[in-house]
Amino acid sequence: MTVLKALKKMFGKSEAEQLAPVPSAPSHAPGHRNDAPQADRPAHVAAPKAEPQPAPAASIAAEPAHSEAPKPARPRREPKPKAPVIPWKLEDFVVDPQEGKTRFHDFKLSPELMHAIQDLGFPYCTPIQAQVLGFTLAGKDAIGRAQTGTGKTAAFLISIITQLLQTPPPKERYMGEPRALIIAPTRELVVQIAKDAADLTKYTGLNVMTFVGGMDFDKQLKHLEARHCDILVATPGRLLDFNQRGDVHLDMVEVMVLDEADRMLDMGFIPQVRQIIRQTPPKSERQTLLFSATFTEDVMNLAKQWTTDPSIVEIEVTNVASENVEQHIYAVAGADKYKLLYNLVNDNGWERVMVFANRKDEVRRIEERLVRDGVNAAQLSGDVPQHKRIKTLEGFREGKIRVLVATDVAGRGIHIDGISHVINFTLPEVPDDYVHRIGRTGRAGADGVSISFAGEDDSYQLPSIEEKLGRKISCETPPTHLLRAVERKRPQ
Repeated sequence: MTVLKALKKMFGKSEAEQLAPVPSAPSHAPGHRNDAPQADRPAHVAAPKAEPQPAPAASIAAEPAHSEAPKPARPRREPKPKAPVIPWKLEDFVVDPQEGKTRFHDFKLSPELMHAIQDLGFPYCTPIQAQVLGFTLAGKDAIGRAQTGTGKTAAFLISIITQLLQTPPPKERYMGEPRALIIAPTRELVVQIAKDAADLTKYTGLNVMTFVGGMDFDKQLKHLEARHCDILVATPGRLLDFNQRGDVHLDMVEVMVLDEADRMLDMGFIPQVRQIIRQTPPKSERQTLLFSATFTEDVMNLAKQWTTDPSIVEIEVTNVASENVEQHIYAVAGADKYKLLYNLVNDNGWERVMVFANRKDEVRRIEERLVRDGVNAAQLSGDVPQHKRIKTLEGFREGKIRVLVATDVAGRGIHIDGISHVINFTLPEVPDDYVHRIGRTGRAGADGVSISFAGEDDSYQLPSIEEKLGRKISCETPPTHLLRAVERKRPQ
């Protein structure tokens, strides 16, 4: 009883004594703690005067209340019946035949792919889609020449998805072995292609992954290790990093796409692309598609090296620049360009404007001056980390950023509807870049406006641009009020 006395001294009445006001006959239930002889029990019932512990007292006081007046049980809520999932059928996607137009129904595409195409609202093929798919769905290599915005991305993605669905993957397969590889020159273009691929594969179970420089390497590696990769979209440098580390193996590539081959040439990526292609199966054992905005001699030499008897598809654009884009050129001194830009944006209250400059340092200076003068602006160039670029594009798309200042390389592959104005702060050195720049506005049938500043340092570019467009653009003198000095914001 030494232990019992010690406990009693520490805690006062035992719980057993509190529940039993008078001594009772010992219980003889086997294993019961009160099986000890009565002589061993304390001689008195009253507990020493000590403060009882609050927790037991509360529980004892509450216990009879629960037993005497139990609360009524709440009625169980029956879960709401889920709406039945209605299976999609190809018959749900009705597109009437039209003369001169090719429907996606005219090709043998899987129901899963057709379901996604319907969701995207694509009833008819664009000219390059109609021509390219006619060859690639039959397994042929192809070379396509088309400007941005013609639908070439969907053309090669539909071809890839069809190939992967028709040919089941091998049973023994490692995580880092993509079945289709798309190489593009810029991070923005890779992200855009991957988004389109995700939209088109959402009912197929195929996995799409992206490798781009400037993003967290380990995060991309974890994605690669988590699941099989069916379609890999990558910039050359980052893909080569993964390949040389042994994380990615390209020996299972069934379809390879080189997008914007002319741009990869300009940016000096071809040596890296050569190293990558050497890791893939021989060209006789893979399907290769190459797309370029121009068919220069260098591009055609590359196509000859990397493709087998390719079908050549050229889409002649009657109007190089969209008819929806109203084009202006202001003759302005270099020292007045920023004043003209600021006053144009500020006076007219434009909400989504893209400004192009030729060099990264120009882009940085323009953005810094706009921000200093109270305009919500951001920059997009090769110096901006990838995570910030993606955040900037999202802010611009959502209307949180009014003015996006970019170089040609960074602006490539940006497809954002609702850009009302494009301003060429400096005229591009390559006429194709002019067409690409002004094509950022006037998208999806909307009207757009492009304004180019022609100064003493870049006006010599105008003749080649006009030759590309096939027409003259008259130069204007900007109104005097648009050249007034910018009022400096006083610090708050």
